[in-house]
Order: sequence, then structure tokens, then C-alpha cells
Amino acid sequence: MKKQEFAAKIYAPEIEPRVRHPRILDTFDELESGEVMELTNDHDPRPLHYQFMVERESQFEWEYLEKGPEQWRVAIAKK
Repeated sequence: MKKQEFAAKIYAPEIEPRVRHPRILDTFDELESGEVMELTNDHDPRPLHYQFMVERESQFEWEYLEKGPEQWRVAIAKK
């Protein structure tokens, strides 16, 4: 994935845990094809990645921009 501007940015620790994944998925769903969102989290968002693989199969690209130990950043592009 080449460097580009983000259509949306989410800082996950600020979102209440019970609505965190739904809000991230809703934000992704609002992207246009080719747009990218940036997700920043305080832990590896691997469970969210698995959820994307099941619920948004073949609709996204996932690229780690930063891998901890205190902050993880991911670019999630909509195909």
C-alpha cells in the first residue's frame, strides 16, 4: 500500500469497548473504494483483523504502520 492521506482516523482507546469494533466497521463501511482509514490502538488489533477477514472478506487491505510496544497503527484500505 503506498503512502496516502487518510479519509478517516480512529483512536480506538477513546471509544467505549462495547461499541469499539462496530464503530470501526461502520467507519470502514462509509469509505469509498480506494480510500484508507488509519486505526491507532494501544494493543495489537489482531482480533479486529480476524473480524474484518470474516465479515468484510475481500473488501479490504490491512497494513501495519507501527507495531507497538505502546502504540499500534494500521492502514485499512477499502477495495
